[in-house]
Amino acid sequence: MDEKVDFEIVTQGKSGVVIFQSASICDVDGIATISKKIKEFINKNKPCELIFDFERVKFFSSQLLGLLLDIRTCLSAYDGEVVISAINPQLHRVFRITNLDKIFRFFPDRESAIKTVDQD
Repeated sequence: MDEKVDFEIVTQGKSGVVIFQSASICDVDGIATISKKIKEFINKNKPCELIFDFERVKFFSSQLLGLLLDIRTCLSAYDGEVVISAINPQLHRVFRITNLDKIFRFFPDRESAIKTVDQD
């Protein structure tokens, strides 16, 4: 049985921030729940950017990449952007291998992502 995926969505500055609390994100139902909650947040708040904070994440399934691409499509309807923060080098490698590092912006931590995004 897969572990429940813990996360929260908050607003900081002009951005929404998805903060993953789980070290592993691979539960199919958990990822579906994340997707539903994020889409509800987007529809209600229309954030310019949605920052995904991976600070605590050590592993994720490829389904999470699909979720990020889906959310990117939702935000692009009004020129919004998905931003990745605090991802460890092993996980960042997955983005490079799949060339997804070319479509997302990456920041070393949530604070620098928020600061830069709010200045854009």
